Amino acid sequence: MNIYVDADACPVTDIVIKEAKLRHIPVVLVKSFSHFSPSDEQDGVKTIYVDTGAEAADYKIMQLCQGGDLVITQDYGLASLALPKGCTVIHHKGFAYTNENIDQLLQSRYLNAKARKSGQKTKGPKAFTQEDREKFQEKLKMLLNNHSS
Repeated sequence: MNIYVDADACPVTDIVIKEAKLRHIPVVLVKSFSHFSPSDEQDGVKTIYVDTGAEAADYKIMQLCQGGDLVITQDYGLASLALPKGCTVIHHKGFAYTNENIDQLLQSRYLNAKARKSGQKTKGPKAFTQEDREKFQEKLKMLLNNHSS
């Protein structure tokens, strides 16, 4: 198993790295060059930089991930592509994308985009909370522990 993180705006990268290192699971952070930081260099963590284009990180993750890998993203489109490859995909707020919920999530995203395009105001995502961090960490630990056993 490898862990691939759609890392441009991921607020839980530190948790992923910590939990993965405890279990000696490789982590790959994929981010655009505009998010370059020398502090990204860490043992057990590989950082891949891609062009700044809208889907560049998604395309790179899809090129690299394989069945059995874990993908962490907030992007429903990337999740919908990784699931059929046999990847486990989770959101940074601690919920799993599944074959049962992905169509509804994509439909919701489409309808919101359509509404915004027609001039309607739509609510953005709720703020990321400490409770979300804890929920994510518990979900990640459960997945990694299940993988280890």
